[in-house]
Amino acid sequence: MATKENPACRSRRSFLQVSAAAAAVTVGYRILTEPMLAHAGSVPYPKDAVLINANENPLGPCSVACDAVNSVASQGGRYSDWMTTDLIKTFASAEGLKPEYVHAFPGSSGPLHYSVLAFTSPTKSYVTADPGYEAGAHAAKASGARFVKVPLTKTYAHDVKAMLAAAPDAGMFYICTPNNPTGTLTSHSDIEFLLASKPKDSILLVDEAYLHFSDAASALDLVKADKDLIVLRTFSKIYGMAGLRCGFAIARPDLLEKMTAFSGWSAMPITAVAAATASLKDPRIVPDRRRINSTIREATFQWLSKSGYSFVPSQSNCFMLDAKRPAKEVIAAMAAQNVFIGRQWPVWPTHVRVTVGTQPEMERFQEAFQRVMSGAAVSARHVPHEASAIHLDGLVVPGSRT
Repeated sequence: MATKENPACRSRRSFLQVSAAAAAVTVGYRILTEPMLAHAGSVPYPKDAVLINANENPLGPCSVACDAVNSVASQGGRYSDWMTTDLIKTFASAEGLKPEYVHAFPGSSGPLHYSVLAFTSPTKSYVTADPGYEAGAHAAKASGARFVKVPLTKTYAHDVKAMLAAAPDAGMFYICTPNNPTGTLTSHSDIEFLLASKPKDSILLVDEAYLHFSDAASALDLVKADKDLIVLRTFSKIYGMAGLRCGFAIARPDLLEKMTAFSGWSAMPITAVAAATASLKDPRIVPDRRRINSTIREATFQWLSKSGYSFVPSQSNCFMLDAKRPAKEVIAAMAAQNVFIGRQWPVWPTHVRVTVGTQPEMERFQEAFQRVMSGAAVSARHVPHEASAIHLDGLVVPGSRT
């Protein structure tokens, strides 16, 4: 006679099977991040270099965040998970969310990759914009998913109708708004349309890493409505904590459970948690930094327009600049002048991405770019800090390593 299996044993077996599958997928797998894509950090930069290549915030952590780091550093011998719980409660309360809808991570790169692994497969495609942030494509390659790139619209938004048409087998649609690298927005109504029209078993991942640089509405209201989406947030950008590593995935608990099956358990760095909590409690940080970034960005745009240069109008802390010549040559020539700008995207071979730095940094950028465009600067033979490349279905990702 067959014996009935204990539900607890069945649940444990299912968990182990998922964990084993996750381990099998991720053996030898490396999470791709912005600094890796920006070929940054492999060796020290030259002295007094202008670093506007990796979408970092030159302001760094705010003063209250730095004070919080200093006060908690001596407790670094403890995991102190209660601090992460407090951070989640602080964020959830501010956004009107239930705490169980929020999961903290060291940055947002991890949950992006784990989500792709959880919701795509050889039969469930990964759909993104072109140009768009490339890291998810690396995870899609690991999951064996078909990688679908869809051009942006004429106004540089995600073309949600074309994304739907291109992948009726989609497992995940990825929208970064403001978009990396263009800094342009995809409307809330387009996000709602995609959610209403997508295949039944697919999900939408909305990356809001750069949201606070704009006045755009968040997609968190759709999470509250229990829709099939995950929203990512990070403290790396407007909060200036790229090196401290803290971020969130926000979604229904069942979606978070599927995604975190691929992440395992790891303690959050308490310095990052302390800095993030302190930052959330200071209401001045986001509006003040949005104003600073906007002021410098618009002044740069005015100079570019006056000088006759073409660029994509951005609402973020980066923009795409059309040099009208091979981007790699311009990147190298700028690096030779100790000004490091961002990378190119294959679909736009003459465009380079530029991060908005401080006003003095952008003035140095203007001087160097003017020399390059006038032919007064001599191009370097190679781009410093450039590493090997990963090829993803025709997409070349510079500065990442296998």
